[in-house]
Amino acid sequence: MDGVYNLIDKHKKKFTVIIWLCFWLYIILLIYFLFFSERYGRSNVNGYRYNLIPFSEIGRYVSRRGVFGTELFSLNIIGNIVAFIPFGFCMPLLSRAYRNFWIIVLNGFCITACIETVQLIFKVGSFDIDDIILNVAGVIIGYVFYKAVMFLRR
Repeated sequence: MDGVYNLIDKHKKKFTVIIWLCFWLYIILLIYFLFFSERYGRSNVNGYRYNLIPFSEIGRYVSRRGVFGTELFSLNIIGNIVAFIPFGFCMPLLSRAYRNFWIIVLNGFCITACIETVQLIFKVGSFDIDDIILNVAGVIIGYVFYKAVMFLRR
């Protein structure tokens, strides 16, 4: 019986290493796209741009989807959600502290608020409360996906 537990522990360690590697790759790509990629509007901005009114940009993109086009709509709305799904999924796998729903949501909020603030300060984007809302939605979706996988695993 000890052999079985040793085999499980051995694979658990490999799984953890793989998750950490994937998570760091995700962080590196996230930093690149959020701060450096000119394709996603991260070139220097003249002046400070910000939106502090919740759901105003989301509403604008939804109501004017035909004007903005599918690519811009997908990039702004869906992209902001999808970008943080891995955070909500991986963090509970990597740390027991992140297995609580409210802890993961609070951390997701704090991280995205910091990202938005850095974008504003360094003029590599704008501070948009709607981005924070969409990013936190992505964290929640990732966490729900994590819980579903854990439920199915049992």
